Amino acid sequence: MLRMNNLSKVYRTHMIETHALRGFEIQVNQGEFVTVTGPSGSGKTSFLNIAGLLEEFTSGEYILDGVNVAGMDDNARSRLRNEKLGFIFQGFNLIPDLSLFDNVDVPLRYRGYNAAERRKRIEDALAKVGLASRMKHYPAELSGGQQQRVAIARALAGSPKLLLADEPTGNLDTQMARGVMELLEEINAQGTTILMVTHDPELAVRAQRNVHIIDGQVSDLVRKAPTLFDAKAGAANHVA
Repeated sequence: MLRMNNLSKVYRTHMIETHALRGFEIQVNQGEFVTVTGPSGSGKTSFLNIAGLLEEFTSGEYILDGVNVAGMDDNARSRLRNEKLGFIFQGFNLIPDLSLFDNVDVPLRYRGYNAAERRKRIEDALAKVGLASRMKHYPAELSGGQQQRVAIARALAGSPKLLLADEPTGNLDTQMARGVMELLEEINAQGTTILMVTHDPELAVRAQRNVHIIDGQVSDLVRKAPTLFDAKAGAANHVA
């Protein structure tokens, strides 16, 4: 699903160079749930932005679902991002003057779906996160955990192959955070690959793998449990 080989990211000014990532190597297989941890300034944000095609990298290779993204112009990157990726942010990023239905609808309009297709996708996505009965409500009428569920529904409505989550529980209390994590685990069990940055060690160890980043490099790669991808491959080998 995602592979980076010897990737680097350098921020340059006329005075200094800052190496955010160097010799960065990672592979995330289809169906995996991977958490990313590391201290502030370690390179987590740069990694996630590059993975999400929001930033370009300086050198190396990045393959996203079989597509080499090096050298793509902005339009091509935008098309690939819309086709393959979904995003969940710490701050929810909901539009307060729009209902839940319309919040989920906004990115679908940009993708050019017709009204009937958009309605089906919105209703299905809100049902998945347990908010089908609230679609006419506004963000201010919901708890923080419910708002984050709307943000997840907005990402799911586009049927992404890879879901990128940046501290999705950072603004939530412990109970709400666990509820959001359980929802993400359910989504992953249905086949969506998830890559999540978190500072919460309790949540990090619940994923199948925890990738630790420090000084712009992957320093630890721990597999927690068999992945959906591995299970399917094992079943296929057994049949063969």
